[in-house]
Amino acid sequence: MTLFQRIRRRLKSYAQRIANFTADVIYDRADGFVAVLYGGVLFCLSFVFEFIARLRFYLYDKRILRDAPLGCLVVVVGNLTVGGTGKTPIVEKFARSLAERGRRVAILSRGYKSKSDSFFGKLSRWFTHGESPKPRVVSDGKTIFLDSSVAGDEPYMLARNLPGVIVIVDKNRVRAGHYAITEFGADTLILDDGFQYLPLKGQLQLLLVDKTNPFGNRRLLPRGILREPVSHLKRASYIFLTKSNGEKDYELEQTIRTYNKTAEIIECTHKLRCLVNFKTLEKVPLERLKGKKVACFSAIAAPESFERFLRELGAKLVLRKRFLDHHRFSESELDSVFETAAAKGAEMVVTTEKDSVRIEATYNPKIDFFYTKLEIDIISGADDFENAVERICFPKRKADQKK
Repeated sequence: MTLFQRIRRRLKSYAQRIANFTADVIYDRADGFVAVLYGGVLFCLSFVFEFIARLRFYLYDKRILRDAPLGCLVVVVGNLTVGGTGKTPIVEKFARSLAERGRRVAILSRGYKSKSDSFFGKLSRWFTHGESPKPRVVSDGKTIFLDSSVAGDEPYMLARNLPGVIVIVDKNRVRAGHYAITEFGADTLILDDGFQYLPLKGQLQLLLVDKTNPFGNRRLLPRGILREPVSHLKRASYIFLTKSNGEKDYELEQTIRTYNKTAEIIECTHKLRCLVNFKTLEKVPLERLKGKKVACFSAIAAPESFERFLRELGAKLVLRKRFLDHHRFSESELDSVFETAAAKGAEMVVTTEKDSVRIEATYNPKIDFFYTKLEIDIISGADDFENAVERICFPKRKADQKK
């Protein structure tokens, strides 16, 4: 290993530690003087973030900055917080339900952690007055054109699970929406993680709130997990309480009703549907986990939920390895996980579906390797998910049936 490679590895290790420590401070998991001091710095910065966020919303609210209507149904799915509210399974289920009802659906994503145009490419285009690159088409509904490293984890996973649905990645969702309409004939646009994207106004604003951790410590980034103030619950048309256990949370409902008197509240739960063999793609019943020694690893915002699912299904967790959200695994990191798992007597290794798309299909695991597939169940607020889609997206049709 060269000196440059050693320095690079050392810097990467330091950056990883800082990122982990920052996450611990944000989620109030860190103790000690340094954590308190660092938290104070982040707290001051959160006031700057809040000022910018409020100013931006004010400019759009007063029509000083204007949104761009595209002349079709736009459904926005998003949240007030960073981290995992279980958004992707709901986007997937909405898109599938709408497509089954005859809609030509396009999912528009910014493609978080996807490859984008380089700084020098943008600079060169600015000097030469060149055209901006076209939106990246992950799938036209028939063919998947990009992998997860280019498209981003969620867009690739959605494209893989939703034949017949268009998936497009572009930070400019107005441009992406126009492209989906003109090139593919889309008549319904779903903005994935679009609650803070104001240039394209949605007719329906579906806000997801993680019932297990609704608003964190109620502070904005970077001291908390809020992207905008809790009072902006008022912008939602429908509020989905995700990861619900069915028990009433009167304090949370009171908070919602303080800021939003009219939005319908729909409670839903995420549950594991099956395991999928990483190499063969064979679907395996969850009963396989019962009594087994299991190693698990993940790079998601809320790994606790994933690990709890496995324990509730009877798995004996002998190893839990957590990486930062959206971490792209190297082969050496995976080898290390599997070697440690084998040393601890693990009979199988399990990760999430979202993490599996960041692992090369050619990787050869040393132990039986599976990923989990999630599904959404409605607990209250609608008879079932299809009924919710019908009422939310086809209100006139529903009214006509009653006449």
